[in-house]
Amino acid sequence: MISASPLVGCCNYFSGRSLQFLFQPFVKQVRFNHWADWRMAKDVRKRKTLAEFAVPKLRVNALRKNDILPKEIREIADKEINEFPRDAVGIRIRSRCAVTSRPNGNVLRWRVSRIVFRDLADHNLIAGVQRAMW
Repeated sequence: MISASPLVGCCNYFSGRSLQFLFQPFVKQVRFNHWADWRMAKDVRKRKTLAEFAVPKLRVNALRKNDILPKEIREIADKEINEFPRDAVGIRIRSRCAVTSRPNGNVLRWRVSRIVFRDLADHNLIAGVQRAMW
């Protein structure tokens, strides 16, 4: 049997997969594309939304709260502020562990939970951190 590629049929990994899928040119390198769970992916989505809409929302909010401007302009700004997505608010972002996505007990400087931090510190995997000895 003659195949189109020497890789097809040589092992179980390549059998049944299309060559178009296997040998597509890489357009962009993805360095990190896995989240610990769906909560972490949701938090990342909220952070991107906040980064996109933070400055325009701040400007519209300044117009809303300005007492010198006429009431009509402030009402227009009120309507515009309601058109922003709900995720464009900083209070909806939760600090999570970058390894386990745990929401509570985080060491903010290293962005990991206290459990992961202790484990990494015990194995000397965090630069500049040493287990307390006295």
